[in-house]
Amino acid sequence: MDEPPRDLPEAAQRRFAQGAFSSGLSVSDFAACLEMGLEPVGLVQGFCAMHWGAFTRTGVMGRGVTPFAGAQGGWVRNYQCPHGMVSAEHRAWGQNYEQTWIEDAWREGFNSAYVRMMEEAQELGAHGVVGVIDTENPLSDTGVMEFHLRGTAVKLLDAPSTAQTPWSTFLAGQRLAKVFEAGYAPVSIVTSVASIRVWAYCVTEYLMEGTGGAWAGAVGTFEVDQIVNAQTKVRDLARARVRATLHGDSLHGANMSVSQREYAKGDLELQSRLSGNRVRRFKDFDPLPVAQPTVRLS
Repeated sequence: MDEPPRDLPEAAQRRFAQGAFSSGLSVSDFAACLEMGLEPVGLVQGFCAMHWGAFTRTGVMGRGVTPFAGAQGGWVRNYQCPHGMVSAEHRAWGQNYEQTWIEDAWREGFNSAYVRMMEEAQELGAHGVVGVIDTENPLSDTGVMEFHLRGTAVKLLDAPSTAQTPWSTFLAGQRLAKVFEAGYAPVSIVTSVASIRVWAYCVTEYLMEGTGGAWAGAVGTFEVDQIVNAQTKVRDLARARVRATLHGDSLHGANMSVSQREYAKGDLELQSRLSGNRVRRFKDFDPLPVAQPTVRLS
């Protein structure tokens, strides 16, 4: 890089000598980070593309084949038809089962992208990465999912460099400042995914198609037990996995989303994702002063 012109002000020459940096922060978040003593040093990112197969009713497994979820070591629950043998097409059994191969592929793709982002931050000598944004998008209909993480690497002003892995957080700006004010420090972002396939049996099929009645064994309003069980379990699995990664720390800013894909005759595929910030207490909470009234309406 060429030296800056000598007729520039001293402050400008000093900035040129230090080199440029990039940041993904907004103006207000950037200012709040500087106020906390966090100096942005660069925009960092990580990317990974993963491929896994889709198992559908018309795909690898046919209706007459029992799902092999039990052999994968995942959670499974079976449902039995209460009507006896009606016909060869009658769904005499059903099953909710965890799709462990999808969870493993998702975890590998996300973690690979995360590690690459943190490696970039470490190369810059950063102490942490703030304002992390992660996206996942399918590439056409090829069964390929791309994972992209990006954030702003920051250094603690006047702090020595360290060989330790930087910390990371989805937070930035005032939200991050409030966490510090409450006596907590960010450790890392955490995220988990749970996937459950609903293989409907006769009662679920009739109820989901609105034709329950006598076939469902009751008349009136009542729960679709197999669907309720699957929706509850997919959330529980995501929460349990995040809890297992905290190791005594706390989860801040938790965000849970559940996506659903419908197949024919009551069959569903559910995916729950839970993300948040792993934080650790480093000082006692300093309570804010009690608010004082400034105007009396009397």
